[in-house]
Amino acid sequence: MKNIFIVYMAPGNNEQMVHYEDTIKNRVAQDRILKFVDLNLGQRLREIFLNKPIAVWGSRDSSSNRSKFEKMQIGDDILIVEGGKIRLLGKIAEKTVNPDLSQELWQNIQGGTREGWNLVYFIANPIELDLPFARFRELFDYEPNYTLRGFTSVSEERVERFIENYGDLYSALERLKKEKKVEKRPPAVKEPLGEYPQREESIAEKPEPVDEATLSEHVTMQWKLVQLGLKSGSKVWVPRNDQGKIQSSFGFSEFEQQFTAGIDMQAKYVENIDVVWKEEFRIDAAFEIENTTSIYSGLLRFSDLKIVAPNSIYPLFIVAPQAKKNRVLEQVKRPTFRRIEFNKKVRFLSYEGINEVDTFFAKSTAGLNIDILLAKSEGLD
Repeated sequence: MKNIFIVYMAPGNNEQMVHYEDTIKNRVAQDRILKFVDLNLGQRLREIFLNKPIAVWGSRDSSSNRSKFEKMQIGDDILIVEGGKIRLLGKIAEKTVNPDLSQELWQNIQGGTREGWNLVYFIANPIELDLPFARFRELFDYEPNYTLRGFTSVSEERVERFIENYGDLYSALERLKKEKKVEKRPPAVKEPLGEYPQREESIAEKPEPVDEATLSEHVTMQWKLVQLGLKSGSKVWVPRNDQGKIQSSFGFSEFEQQFTAGIDMQAKYVENIDVVWKEEFRIDAAFEIENTTSIYSGLLRFSDLKIVAPNSIYPLFIVAPQAKKNRVLEQVKRPTFRRIEFNKKVRFLSYEGINEVDTFFAKSTAGLNIDILLAKSEGLD
């Protein structure tokens, strides 16, 4: 079961705020951390954060805090709340009980105690929220007078009910930050956690015959999206069955060994999408390339994503030659897609647009991000 942890900072606690600025907002250079951790943890941190500085926080090693810390798992959500505001949301990347690292990072500014913050956790994908904590209380059905103290966790019952209703906390709070409505899952998918059924594809279009030239074009487009993703700073996933084709054609083999680590959905809903740009605990964009299969099948995979995780805000792209745009529009009109307003949630990205971006960034990586592809894509509504 997934956990959600909350760190509460009382307004006016200058010591906590100094530490927050130092090791959360400004983050910590890896060389300050790695000399205090063992080789296995150091390697894991480098895999997750590459060469980037890391957001780090810690709690006092009391018996109450220790019991929560021992429950903490990679991929769990963590909130930092100051007074009545949610300051930060992130994912637990790793943890360690480490007095030496605590002493390196956090001094007792106020004096009077030698006790450190020895329960140390590393936070991936931290985002500043500045949201009223009251919004969190509403989503989790807490009483209006519920108050926070220190380091706490949300009960399993509340977490399970929230996930069944809304998908995942990270997406829901990101939507609130962008002043968008948090959506509930349709009742049909409120199955026991981990048992969402695969959708039937019996009404899909009959696949077209695929010649070698078309297959090669599909792999080439995957490779271009892989390269663009890497240049943007994302990690990139393609389905296992396609990895060998890309390696054979382009000599690239540095694929991740597994798709998910803390991403809030089962891998089966994502790992067969043609290309996914991702971080360790977050999806940045997903691409379905439609020239070797029916356009319907790619849209169906995206439909599964939006039903299982209705509050996710990363872009979904159907990628095809410009000449096939009308076929995409025809498929989006199907009742199964209209029911969830799918035309507002998927964008069309042409081969021609990708080729332009690929050519422009052939010898450069500066400035490349997902916004470039969003600007090249077209809405379907």
